[in-house]
Amino acid sequence: MAQFVPTFQRKASRFAALSLGVVFSLALCNSDAQPQAAAQDSVAQNSAVERGRKQFEQSCGFCHGADATGARGPDLVRSPLVAHDVKGDLIGEVIRHGRPDKGMPPIPAMTDEQVADIAAFLHARAAEALESASVPKSYPVEKLLTGNADAGKEYFNGPGGCKNCHSPTGDLAGIAAKYSPIELEARMLYPGDRKDGPQTTAVVTLPSGEQIKGQVVHADDFVVGLRDASGWYRSFARDRVKVELHDPLAAHGELLGKLTEADVHNLFAYLESLK
Repeated sequence: MAQFVPTFQRKASRFAALSLGVVFSLALCNSDAQPQAAAQDSVAQNSAVERGRKQFEQSCGFCHGADATGARGPDLVRSPLVAHDVKGDLIGEVIRHGRPDKGMPPIPAMTDEQVADIAAFLHARAAEALESASVPKSYPVEKLLTGNADAGKEYFNGPGGCKNCHSPTGDLAGIAAKYSPIELEARMLYPGDRKDGPQTTAVVTLPSGEQIKGQVVHADDFVVGLRDASGWYRSFARDRVKVELHDPLAAHGELLGKLTEADVHNLFAYLESLK
């Protein structure tokens, strides 16, 4: 004899099955959407870089070279300002106001979209230099070696404060023989963009006094997330704990805003002499 199942149980079973089907369908949609979104972002970024390249050639190339490696104007691939720029916040100011003292005219009519595209192009050129293990064919090597090594050494030991963390007979001994010229300069300008580079760590002190230490995975004004010694990811609201961040590259970040074009060229010339 068939077992009697109450109506409310049959309805509940059908609802549960329907709910699972909806969840499964949404999961499939999300799994498909993520690669599609990543692909769309990549296409959009490539389009911005290409638009920026054309805009740069038209508006800036006559001074900085069509490939941004310099001509009458300075090399922007190695520019500290470009290295410090975030989505055109610094580049836009220079474009719109110019640098009359250095012969660069302002371009006040440049739109936000055009500035963003030019910034994307310049960052792409810098990334090409950073990621290349050899000198790109499009990059003239002779343009790297334009500084004065003696002046660079003086800056290294003096106003740059480099000697406080580095030594030509210690961590920098023979460094010019380890890397190609363009990779060496990329490491100098973008030390924080390497996976094998030093990482920011944090010490989080809980209200109980317990301390958790680990490598910082995320940090903003509200939350800090870290991976502790056991490999667990842990996050904390910053208004409920005490957070001490230790960034081994903090001095580099501060220095980027002070470096002049001459300092960059001279400092690199000195590093290139450490064979």
